[in-house]
Amino acid sequence: MDLQKQTAPPATTELRASDADRDRIADILREALAEGRLTADEHAERVEGVLAAKTVGELDVFIRDLPAAHPRRAPQVPAAGRPAPVAVPADPDENVVAVFSAAVRKGRWRAGRRIHAYAIFGSVEIDLSEALFEYQQVVIRAISVFGSVEVRVPENVSLRGAGGGVLGTFEVDTLDAEDPEAPVVHVDGWAVLGSIEGRPKRGKLVADILDRVQRKVDKSLRKHLDR
Repeated sequence: MDLQKQTAPPATTELRASDADRDRIADILREALAEGRLTADEHAERVEGVLAAKTVGELDVFIRDLPAAHPRRAPQVPAAGRPAPVAVPADPDENVVAVFSAAVRKGRWRAGRRIHAYAIFGSVEIDLSEALFEYQQVVIRAISVFGSVEVRVPENVSLRGAGGGVLGTFEVDTLDAEDPEAPVVHVDGWAVLGSIEGRPKRGKLVADILDRVQRKVDKSLRKHLDR
């Protein structure tokens, strides 16, 4: 057998890109936007390129000038009480699905790093105004087909959006938190004959919520010690 005539396996950069590969690059671009390394226009242009890319090599082009494409230093330990800046997984921590129905996530609940929302002839409401942010980056991937997805966040977090509509509407208000370590919520996806929107909920602040929780804990401790 002539080994030289055997077909060599394709290089890694020539492999066909998977949805997980595209999600990984999209997450890196979101982080770069949140850090101010990319403008909103640059981010939107690169996301469009990521969606159209066919191979892993084509995807790598969009992050070649970003720190994620190069070896990083050891991550810093976050300050106590701060959401941890960990990588966003490709698989969702939670799916919120409404098919000819309504689904709601609100009140005191723990927001995962990635949430997928599907509204098919239905409505999904994701209210983060009183949620517990354990991570600095929260990604909400929304798909609306003849339905609606509404996302509400506290006023003092950062909010980003990247998506579009096909005979539908995609509207996410850009919100920049004063605190650079505040949580960042990214909303992306597509609205097909439906709607996706992200808005801050006026009067709701992450600090206020944490203070109320601490007061309740202190009160419970005092009751326990007074016994």
